[in-house]
Amino acid sequence: MTAVLQVGNRTITAEEIISLLASYQMLPQFLCESIIDQAISPISCTPKEIANACQQFYQHCNLLSKTEQQTWLTRYGMSQKHLEDLTTRRLRIEKFKQATWGHKLESYFLKRKAQLDRVVCSLIRTKEPGIAQELYFRIQAEEQSFAEAARQFSQGLEAQTGGIIGPVEVGNLHPNLAQMLYVSQPGQLWPPKPVDGWLVIVRLEKLIPAQLNEFMRQRLLRELFEAWLQEQLQQLPESDRIWLAKAMPNPRSALVGSNLPAA
Repeated sequence: MTAVLQVGNRTITAEEIISLLASYQMLPQFLCESIIDQAISPISCTPKEIANACQQFYQHCNLLSKTEQQTWLTRYGMSQKHLEDLTTRRLRIEKFKQATWGHKLESYFLKRKAQLDRVVCSLIRTKEPGIAQELYFRIQAEEQSFAEAARQFSQGLEAQTGGIIGPVEVGNLHPNLAQMLYVSQPGQLWPPKPVDGWLVIVRLEKLIPAQLNEFMRQRLLRELFEAWLQEQLQQLPESDRIWLAKAMPNPRSALVGSNLPAA
């Protein structure tokens, strides 16, 4: 058996690595990273980029002398080429994203824009039809402010903010609520509508259009990259996909994402 790593008093052998990755639930992550490595293998960095990446790594790990750097490489069984691959990996992933999807960002943004626009709205939710209808008429007739009615009667967290929610992306709202707000004019009050088990009174306060700035470009590149990775994972054998799903879950809150803001 070949010793590959010393952790405290424990010596980990090459023969143990796979079983340990599996038992520590790290093998699914290993599979993902391996897929990424294959994709970025043709991507290169300039000598200056490599030197900067290695230098930043040495500084971060407090490896200031050549001797310390070589000792670290020897300890982890790495060559200088391994280190260069490690330290430039994030940069090569970013280059891969840009080369693969950079030219598609404008069209992808336009496709996603309706979900990326943000809204500020006032909202009251209740499960009592009589109360919902009464509150709607009071607010419509300006007999009571929306904020006051929300504080007194709304049954979600929005009661603490006078009914105000947002800014929140339209795509993170329940589809029915999102549709109402997206076709609204600021100040438009909707009568009680059933949404996700509640009766909801909503008024659009402000629509904030999404913009294709640098932050948005990076976000969309990340979305496209993650979607691509999921497609690659779907090509794995079914047993591996089942394991991945259990080891790397992506839970969605019952009231966030495709629903109302959390109650």
